[in-house]
Amino acid sequence: MRDVISGVPGVLEAHNLRIARNGKAILEVPYLCLNGPGPTLILGPNGAGKSLLLRCLHGLISPDQGEVCQDGQPLSTGHKARQAMVFQSPVLLRRSVAANLDFVLRRQSIPRAQRKWRIAELLAEGGLEGKARQAARSLSGGEAQRLAILRALALDPGTLFLDEPTSALDPSATQKIEQMVLRASERGVRIVMVTHDIGQARRLAADIVMMQTGHVVEHGLARQVLDAPQSADSRRYLAGGLVT
Repeated sequence: MRDVISGVPGVLEAHNLRIARNGKAILEVPYLCLNGPGPTLILGPNGAGKSLLLRCLHGLISPDQGEVCQDGQPLSTGHKARQAMVFQSPVLLRRSVAANLDFVLRRQSIPRAQRKWRIAELLAEGGLEGKARQAARSLSGGEAQRLAILRALALDPGTLFLDEPTSALDPSATQKIEQMVLRASERGVRIVMVTHDIGQARRLAADIVMMQTGHVVEHGLARQVLDAPQSADSRRYLAGGLVT
């Protein structure tokens, strides 16, 4: 497990979050504060509410109750948090690899000359230097996911949300994504990432949010949660047992 880095991003907080469907709560989080250096990994079984929490923290889903705050400012008030998100299945534009990055940079009104060197820098970061002119949608699964992450990083986010970015990838492709995640974290980007892979959590996490049935059942430093979990749900999940 990696050492916790210095350089702490801003504070991300959830207050009294609740989402219900047909009268039943599917997400209920009284309070969650992410104020360490990260990466923060969200673990739990299928249906635990991991992706739903991620979307709430990013402002893609508005809770029925409660609010999410970035550095004390509620996202619901139109506060422009520097956030980006990459989904499990990347959606790429029908253009070249380089043009996918250029599209994002142009939307930020970055001058053409500056965009050119920034694209080169991003391609090198993702190991895609030789793919610049290739159609983005012809990339392999791992390459496509790396491009999606690079496109998110091109936005210069303070927080990057990742929803199981390696779930469909082989070990080599997974390793490349994990290296990108760690480098971004070391540059000061807060990473909040959903995973089912306990080994991945050990490799990446500074802290872990453990979820079950829409609730956060444990949140703490990775070593503490993984090696000495306090909740019964966490212990069963980490032991490979069924969580009911």
